[in-house]
Amino acid sequence: MTLLVVSPDYASHLLPLAAVAAAWRDAGERVVVASGPATAGIVERFGYERVPLTLGRGSNPGVIRAEAQVRAEADSLQGFFDATRRGMVPTLAYQARERLVDLMWRPVEKARETLAVVDAVRPDAVLVDHLAYSARLGLEAGQVPYADVVLGHPTALPVGDEVYGRPPAWPRAFRPDAAALSELDALCRRVADRFTTQWRAAAAQVAGPGAAAGTGVTDAFALHGPLVLFNYPAELTDPARTPLLPPHVHLGAALRDEPADPQVDAWLRDEEPFVYVSLGSFLSVRGDVLARVAAGLRAAGVRAAVACGTTPVDALGPVPAGWLVREHLPQVRLLRRAAVAVTHGGNNSVTEAVATATPMVVLPFSTDQFAGAAALERTGAGVVLDPNRATADELRAAVLAALDPGMPGTAVLRATADAVAADPGPARAFRAVTGAVTGAVTGAVTGAVTGAAAGSAPGATPGLAPVR
Repeated sequence: MTLLVVSPDYASHLLPLAAVAAAWRDAGERVVVASGPATAGIVERFGYERVPLTLGRGSNPGVIRAEAQVRAEADSLQGFFDATRRGMVPTLAYQARERLVDLMWRPVEKARETLAVVDAVRPDAVLVDHLAYSARLGLEAGQVPYADVVLGHPTALPVGDEVYGRPPAWPRAFRPDAAALSELDALCRRVADRFTTQWRAAAAQVAGPGAAAGTGVTDAFALHGPLVLFNYPAELTDPARTPLLPPHVHLGAALRDEPADPQVDAWLRDEEPFVYVSLGSFLSVRGDVLARVAAGLRAAGVRAAVACGTTPVDALGPVPAGWLVREHLPQVRLLRRAAVAVTHGGNNSVTEAVATATPMVVLPFSTDQFAGAAALERTGAGVVLDPNRATADELRAAVLAALDPGMPGTAVLRATADAVAADPGPARAFRAVTGAVTGAVTGAVTGAVTGAAAGSAPGATPGLAPVR
């Protein structure tokens, strides 16, 4: 059996997908990853084959630097970073306006390239990052079945009357006024309409004359594959959304094995409790926030491991003896031992912290981080603060509250971690995709897309038969 994994060229996207694909690798199956050059090292470390497929103008091998991007992407990133300093609504509005150029980049060209990869690899099953819209456009137009992996809070796939980009819930620390939220909602709906129009036009070109691909699409952001894999624990989801979801599986988390790190292993020999800090591969640029976090931790008198990313170490202030501070740290390994995690609330950080029963202090900046932080607050698994307003003293108090064994979400965290340990996310995905749980989403895709890859009508439609 051959599994094809399609990912944008970002480490934060490929790492969880690669961890999910490990179930196929460990079963002796062939795994091929289609992604860009920046993440080639990740593919190699997991022992997978690689085929080149660049799905966006930006890339990120682990820590993103605006100066390492092409000019247009660098300008976009700088605009995003600036927006995060102005608050929740300005950031979400900026991201909404950028969505038409960063989520479906060169859609016709990239859709056809995706179909050409499928034709060359001849996979039995396909896993695709939900945000790889140009790739999914090609698969939809070529009628290639795939499993759609949502690497974010489940609201990244809107259902019901939700609109992509407007959080359906937000934590208590954020209280935008009604007029601002109304304007954001209207903007997100306009963007969704324009994005859908773009999707329809591109799908028609890829599928070829006479094809109906894309004609019935009313919201391209709400499209999904035959099976949706949510890289998120069901224990944190809103039960009111469940009846609205398509056929799906909650993976809980996809914890990955990490390479040996002698420095970290030596540091962990000290049994003293510590706090792990990371604002992810993008938001480590917010050195002002990291500096306040460091000040709060110094005031709390706790040991810390800080992944500072693009923020210089000296910008954190005095680093106490016994702290571990580096640009990048093995997150899963440290979370397995950490007493608390301070995080921006990204999907990898949240799912990995929950899967290791690590309580969180969450500082959300953008996109679905607000909905995810609200879920952690609702279940008691995290303390949420506004990163732009939280003082060092408030951060100190939040960390101490999260360190309390009586924290309300302790039972939820332990139960979720136990569930993931008993049935890991990759195993859940493997069963689902091969048809053992929710019905097969694989099919005889080989040979079905040659015509579509060339821009003409596709050949025989691949079925949804189980893997042979």
